[in-house]
Amino acid sequence: MSRPSPTAVVTDPGARRLIGTEVLVVLTVTLGLSAVRSALNLADALLQPVPLNEQQVALNAPAAQADLVDLALQLTRVLQLVGWGALGAYLLIRAGFALRAVGLDARQPGRDALGSAGLAALIGVPGLGLYLVARALGVSVTIAPTTLDATWWQLPVLLASAAANSWAEEVVMVAYLITRLRQLGWSENTSLLAQALLRGAYHLYQGLGGFVGNVVMGLVFGRVWQRTNRLWMLVGAHALIDVVAFVGYALLAGRVGWLP
Repeated sequence: MSRPSPTAVVTDPGARRLIGTEVLVVLTVTLGLSAVRSALNLADALLQPVPLNEQQVALNAPAAQADLVDLALQLTRVLQLVGWGALGAYLLIRAGFALRAVGLDARQPGRDALGSAGLAALIGVPGLGLYLVARALGVSVTIAPTTLDATWWQLPVLLASAAANSWAEEVVMVAYLITRLRQLGWSENTSLLAQALLRGAYHLYQGLGGFVGNVVMGLVFGRVWQRTNRLWMLVGAHALIDVVAFVGYALLAGRVGWLP
């Protein structure tokens, strides 16, 4: 069976309706619904008497009082994120796209590793500065990357969470969504902007800083993928950013004055 071109526009009306419906279903059960929930959380935070920058949001928080139950729930969340990414990859395969067509292969490990490190530095350092400025201006909540107890499984779970977040977001938002929007005839710039705005929207619970920072990240990551077609580069960069944030906070919180 011949593989469809990633840039081929589907013209059959029935096929276009199926693709559009599929995209809506995927977003409804994954990150699109997260965007709605995030917007509602921000609205609730803005309605509180406490200023936004005095409110705190934990990215990795305890889910149960019993230690092993908490561990099980944390791993369940990780599995859910892995499943979201796997769903996007599976649907691309079902549509006739080989995973190598979106850059999920091991043909260029060195390039992917170097690209990941470069992208992580490009996004991570300015992103931290943007967060600190937004919080000082009162338009961002205080973000605690983790409030998990210092148990034996804390660091492994944080590493797994970072990997799962990066896998889910980059597969669904970049590889799956942009590819499907291409098939519907969306231009590269329009599909790039759409996924970046959606990426920002499901980070609205962090405030304006989180929204703007993730829109910028989406624009940069999406454009890099459009030009290089290397998705592992994006997954690796995202994972590095999250590992530094999650693990760094766990190790330094309470030891340095500038961390909340």
